[in-house]
Amino acid sequence: MAFLPITKEEMVQRGWDQADFVLVTGDAYVDHPSFGAAIISRVLEDEGFRVAVLPQPDWRCDRDFMRFGRPRLAFLVTAGNIDSMVAHYTAAKRKRSDDAYSPGNRAGKRPDRACIVYSRKCKELYPDTPVILGGLEASLRRFAHYDYWDDRVRPSILLEAKADLLTFGMGENQTRQIASKLGQGLPVSSLRDIRGVCYAVKTQDYQPGPAVECPSFERVCSSKRDYAVSCRKQQDEHDAVRGKTVIQRHGDQIVVQNPPMPPLTTQELDRVYALPYERMYHPSYEKEGGVPGIQEVEFSITHNRGCFGACNFCSIAYHQGRAVTVRSQESILAEAKRLTENHRFKGYIHDVGGPTANFRRPSCEKQKTAGLCKGKKCLAPKPCPQLQVDHSEYLEILRRLRKLPKVKRVFIRSGIRFDYLIQDKDQEFFQELVRHHVSGQLKVAPEHCSAAVLDAMGKPHIEAYLRFARRFYGITKEAGKEQYLVPYLMSSHPGSTLKDAVELALFLKREKIRPEQVQDFYPTPGTISTCMFYTGLDPYTMKEVYVAKTEKEKAMQRALLQYFNPKNQGLVIEALKKAGRLDLIGTSPGCLVRPDPKTAAALRNKKPAIKKHTVKKGKGSYPKGKKRV
Repeated sequence: MAFLPITKEEMVQRGWDQADFVLVTGDAYVDHPSFGAAIISRVLEDEGFRVAVLPQPDWRCDRDFMRFGRPRLAFLVTAGNIDSMVAHYTAAKRKRSDDAYSPGNRAGKRPDRACIVYSRKCKELYPDTPVILGGLEASLRRFAHYDYWDDRVRPSILLEAKADLLTFGMGENQTRQIASKLGQGLPVSSLRDIRGVCYAVKTQDYQPGPAVECPSFERVCSSKRDYAVSCRKQQDEHDAVRGKTVIQRHGDQIVVQNPPMPPLTTQELDRVYALPYERMYHPSYEKEGGVPGIQEVEFSITHNRGCFGACNFCSIAYHQGRAVTVRSQESILAEAKRLTENHRFKGYIHDVGGPTANFRRPSCEKQKTAGLCKGKKCLAPKPCPQLQVDHSEYLEILRRLRKLPKVKRVFIRSGIRFDYLIQDKDQEFFQELVRHHVSGQLKVAPEHCSAAVLDAMGKPHIEAYLRFARRFYGITKEAGKEQYLVPYLMSSHPGSTLKDAVELALFLKREKIRPEQVQDFYPTPGTISTCMFYTGLDPYTMKEVYVAKTEKEKAMQRALLQYFNPKNQGLVIEALKKAGRLDLIGTSPGCLVRPDPKTAAALRNKKPAIKKHTVKKGKGSYPKGKKRV
């Protein structure tokens, strides 16, 4: 096994005078199946193509982009594992100082909007060479989309990047078909019949056919209602079974999205994960301190893809899809055995998971032939009556992994859908999860406690979490362990008012939960929640949704979730005053925060309001407590 070439010298050492594909990525080169660029490069290599990797090129000059010369077939461009804007900026739009996907954890190794910058540079230097976009950043921006950082609607990234083609979703099979056709000498324009791709065509050249048309770029820029309609149509057609072609006009061009590529079968997934990954960053990064992004995944195993949980704020459903597909048990065991042979392995498998760790089968039988339901969720606000819950195979995999020589512990650190887990009548998995697979803390995501906010999130109501928590701590106590739940919580999600944030603070106090970290809602392209944030409308009901947009209100909502932190006292007091909850400022056990001197004085001087209740006496009426004159 060997890393693919990242320099001209490494390419020449292989005896190549030219690469078939140059894969440009915004991440450092990490040859591990948790990195999309690694998977695509190894898939192409497995198909017999020569692939050179150009990681984090300097976009301010031409030199790096000319490192390998002109590729024989195409440039493949990705921003990396995460969106470049999310990599650079916090939810408050402050510049980050670190980047886990760069050497030495240092920020600044990739540009903002990396896909656009890289693609344009490739086109500028090699105008006749096809440029194909892929990865998360491109996938979520394939249509006109609200851009949080610019606070405006931007056109399809395909047009802004001046690329020839865009692959959306998990791109192995699209890439195989693209490479095969280009390898046969066919032009890039002949690739427009491949599922899972987007392309642009002049309006006069478009051949009309069965398609769902979204409101145009111009309309979604001028009408938030049209934007919400467009969002719903795009979400509804992102299904490999029933999804149709989707088009959106941009001036004199039409962006065409073909139906999604079917998810990989178990056999295809097994093949992908059996490829000869080095499972480490390129040795050239060692002198810079390595690439931190490998630490959590080096000894982790992905056993599934897709998520039918489909939370409104999560991009997984719109990228990987809602249909769950899985690897075989033998494939997973084979990977685990390879891990145990690694000289860095210390006996701990850090995770056996995926988008949702405990999904191992389709949500119901119907989805296999009819696709997943439009406009409905399998788990929220309540589990669908057709939901099939079964942890038996996942449990068998974990048991087999625990028995492997050299394996001391097997942990689960991916998200566990607790609402799915508590629907399982067989408690064996729950018992063994708590007894064997928790490393002191188990991260779960109730996100909020307000029913209205959870509905806007597409999450189950808080009662599901409370049932799960009671059972978790009950089993933990029976096992004689000291283990804790670490709940993920989100502030300022669309639908969340200050009163909802106060409700959440009171819930946390009652449940004795003190979160160390709180995530502000982050409006990333392509999600239903981002549509709500921008339009103030729920795209599925077209009803208005409250949105906290000022930095002050966001800060107050966030502070309420950490009301116990002395640094937040001023903001919490201000929030409680604004919410009309002065009763929660004080020193009694039911209060959230002690008053500051100014508020204490105001509360002492505040006279209790006299409520005027009118009572009847005789013929007239007069306020209670007043003498009749």
